[in-house]
Amino acid sequence: MTTFKTTSIPDAGAQPRQFLEYLFQAAVTRALPLENTARYLPKPPTPESGGRTIVLGAGKAGGSMAHAVEALWPADAPLEGLVVTRYHHTPPRPAGLKQRIEVVEAAHPVPDAAGLAAAQRILAMTQGLTKNDLVLCLISGGGSALLTLPAEGLSLEEKQRINKALLGSGANIAEMNCVRKHLSRIKGGRLAAACAPARVVTLTISDVPGDDPSIIASGPTLPDASSCAEAVAILQRYGIDVPGDIMSLLEQGALETPKPGDPIFNGHEVHLIATPQQSLEAAAEAVRAAGLTAHILSDEIEGESREVGKVHAALARAVALRGQPFQKPCVILSGGETTVTIKPLPPGVAKGRGGRGAEFCMGLALALQGQPGVYALAADTDGIDGTEDNAGAYVAPDTLQRALAAGMKIDAYLDRNDAYGYFDALGDLVITGPTHTNVNDFRAILII
Repeated sequence: MTTFKTTSIPDAGAQPRQFLEYLFQAAVTRALPLENTARYLPKPPTPESGGRTIVLGAGKAGGSMAHAVEALWPADAPLEGLVVTRYHHTPPRPAGLKQRIEVVEAAHPVPDAAGLAAAQRILAMTQGLTKNDLVLCLISGGGSALLTLPAEGLSLEEKQRINKALLGSGANIAEMNCVRKHLSRIKGGRLAAACAPARVVTLTISDVPGDDPSIIASGPTLPDASSCAEAVAILQRYGIDVPGDIMSLLEQGALETPKPGDPIFNGHEVHLIATPQQSLEAAAEAVRAAGLTAHILSDEIEGESREVGKVHAALARAVALRGQPFQKPCVILSGGETTVTIKPLPPGVAKGRGGRGAEFCMGLALALQGQPGVYALAADTDGIDGTEDNAGAYVAPDTLQRALAAGMKIDAYLDRNDAYGYFDALGDLVITGPTHTNVNDFRAILII
C-alpha cells in the first residue's frame, strides 16, 4: 500500500514502483486547474454594464477549479457562485485566498439528496440573468452524478437505481451519459438554456475518450446531438428498467434535449483546459528525462478492464521477448475509460471490491504470467478507483507468485471483481487520496 509524493526522478531499474508512481504524479500535476485556467478566463463584465459574474459548476475537480478562478480573478471584480464536488474532494483553501465561490459536496458515482439540492440551487441561480451577465461554468468528470436533477415524474430513488444499473452494465461513458441527459432537467444543454440570455463560458477538464465536451459530465452547457431514441435503445440493450411513464415519454421524444444549432448557444464559448492526452504527454516527458523511450498508445482506449489488461500484457511480452514493436528499456502509456461488468454471484459468495484500474491490473498480471522485467501501474487520475480509497494498483513480475504463496488464486478474485482485496493483501494498492482533478484512466508499463 503506497501513499506518495516524489520530488526527484527515481531510478527505473532500481526503483520501478517509485518510478511508475512518479509518472502518475507527473500526469496528475499537468491536469491541475491552477496550472491551466488563466489563459482561458474571460474578461469580467464592465462596471458600466452592471453585469454580474456567476460561477456554476460540477465535477470531481470542482473545488480546485473554483479555487483557481478565485485566485486568478481580478480582486476588484465581483464574483459569486456555487460549485458541487464529490465528498472529500474539496482541496484545502490556500492561505489568504478569499472565498467568493461556495463549494458543496455530494455523492459519486450514485447521486444523493445533497447533489439534488445543489442542482436545484444552481438552477435557481440562473433566474433573472440578463445579456450583460457572465456565467462561468466549471465542468469536470463526475458531474453527471453530482449535478442530479431528475426529469419531471422521476424520483431521486429511481434515478439512483437506474444509475447503479448503468454502472454495472458494462455501458461506456457516452452511452451512460446519453441516458443521463435525457432523464435530467439540468444536463444535456439544459443548464445553458436556463442561463439565457446571459453569456456562457464553459471551462472543462476532459475525462472522456475523444474529449467531446458534450459528454463530459453529460454536457450541462453544451448542445446534445444524441436523441431520446438512442437513450431508449441503450436502456433496452443493457436490460435496464425505467418507470413505464418515463419510458413512454422517451419513446415519444418528450424528454428531448437542446440540439446543435439552437440559438440559445449563440455566443457561448467552451475551452478544454486539461485533457488525458496532455497528461500522458507529461508522463512521457518524465520518461524521456529519465533516459528511457516513451510510447503513447492512445488516450481513448475503452473496453472491459480485464480484457484491456490482457491486450496490454501481450504487447509488453512482445517487447520484452522480441523487441517488437518497441525496443526496451521503454515505457508504454495509455489512457481512456475502461469498464467493469459486475456479474451475478452464487449464493454465499461475498461481493468483491475494486475499480477499473485495479481490475485492469489483475487482467494484466494474469496474462503476463510473471514475465521478467515488466512492471505496471494503473490508476484513476482523480485518486479514487471506482468507489474505493485507492487510486489503482501496481503489478510486478512476482505478483502472481506472491499471491499463490499466500493461497490467493487470481481467477477467483476476478470472478467476483475483487481487485481491491487481491492487491490489498499483496500491499500493492496505490493510494494517493483525492487529487482534485480528473482526466480518467492512467496506465504505465515499464519494460526493462
